[in-house]
Amino acid sequence: MNEIYEFLKDCGTYYLATIEGDKPRVRPFGTVNIYDNKLYIQTGKSKKVYKQIEANGNVEICAFKDGKWIRVSGCLANDDRIEAKKAMLDNYPELRNMYDENDTNTSVLFFTNLEATIYSFTEEPKTIKID
Repeated sequence: MNEIYEFLKDCGTYYLATIEGDKPRVRPFGTVNIYDNKLYIQTGKSKKVYKQIEANGNVEICAFKDGKWIRVSGCLANDDRIEAKKAMLDNYPELRNMYDENDTNTSVLFFTNLEATIYSFTEEPKTIKID
């Protein structure tokens, strides 16, 4: 789990793919956290991306750095615990001007059935699976 987290954190920006109806939707994201031994991302409940995840939690992340890239797939589940929201926002204090752990908009989502593969042009792929 830490290897996935560190890769995404080091990238700064990763791309999250969701599904809207029968169409893929991809957008840049930057939040990632480990809390309660799970990999989390963060968004706002008022955003289309949240509504897409709510309708179909199957997502994939892709990020690239230093000649390597990672694909992380799984299903995202919402965690409404204030502690989980606070942990995320404490790691991204710049988001506190838009989000607060006590508001009704902040959403932190964690991966279930996570599978990540790290690729490069010169090495064999490395796959990590976490239930």
